[in-house]
Amino acid sequence: MASDDRWLERLRLELTWFTGQAALRSRGAGAILRFAHVRPRRGGFQPLRENEITPHFLDRAIRALKRWKYDFLGMDEVCRRAVTLSEHRRFVALTFDGAGKDLIDFAYPVLARHAVPFTIYVPTAFPDGVGEAWWLGLEQVIARESRVSLMMGDKEQRFTVTDNAEKQALFSFLEAWLRSLPPADVSAAIADLCTRYRVDLAALSREASMKWEDLARLAADPLVTIGSATVNYPVLANMKDAAALREMTMGKAVAEAAFDRDIRHLAFPFGDRASFRRSHVIMAEEAGFASAVTTIPGVVDAEGRTNLRALPRISWDGRVRSLRIMRVLVSGVAFAPVKPTGGTTN
Repeated sequence: MASDDRWLERLRLELTWFTGQAALRSRGAGAILRFAHVRPRRGGFQPLRENEITPHFLDRAIRALKRWKYDFLGMDEVCRRAVTLSEHRRFVALTFDGAGKDLIDFAYPVLARHAVPFTIYVPTAFPDGVGEAWWLGLEQVIARESRVSLMMGDKEQRFTVTDNAEKQALFSFLEAWLRSLPPADVSAAIADLCTRYRVDLAALSREASMKWEDLARLAADPLVTIGSATVNYPVLANMKDAAALREMTMGKAVAEAAFDRDIRHLAFPFGDRASFRRSHVIMAEEAGFASAVTTIPGVVDAEGRTNLRALPRISWDGRVRSLRIMRVLVSGVAFAPVKPTGGTTN
């Protein structure tokens, strides 16, 4: 059913392009694009393929956005454009979540060649080597095993998965379950699973993440904006307010100490509507962030109509390679106006 929904949505966006609406009219001042991983295509079981694009596609997308006369902005300038009168040229901001090692290996050479600004949101536990990329452990267990058992609450659950479709369904089910738990329970559940199937989660997490020296190299580039994605990248909605605020303030403080600069921009971990609350938008302002981005789809309006601490982003699906669809999305014609989540706009 989900694949049918995706097909219908792609058809709708393609038809929008063919009608010329994206070229003839647009909505909002610009768009923030969100990417997670940039790397060559891989084979085998890949439940998070929608979070990956290839370096070749990133190159094509940047060339297309230049051809469509978009201004490429860092997040400081996005904040300025969002509270001023609309300008003739629309903008696009490229943002990358998670500070994965593939960013410096595969994305940065493309971005540097095009000399475009971009923003990286860093969860500071990961370059320290202590972050838990639990989704990678879950992926590896399901990829290797045809029978999977784990404790869910106080019961042991057993699953049999014999093909990629069943594996994908199990991954989606368990990922949603894990994202519904408080952080301590996520750590306990994934530790149980990885111990049973001899997956070294710590090594997986370290291998996938940039080190501080990698980030220092990027931070030296004036086109790069460093933002925070908290310390441990937890689902803030599953935490008490004091713990959530501590994640925000400590992530900011650690990054500021590491880079010797003010860290002004935040990405809510995961960023969908279920992962943060209105109170976290207010906390982002209290913690001193000029902006906070979500993964709620939409475009940025001018004249203060979009809350700077609940900014929408277009999360690009790596299974889609259509520049026509990208043009429709960044034009804003596919989105209804996004209502502010609360708090102030500047």
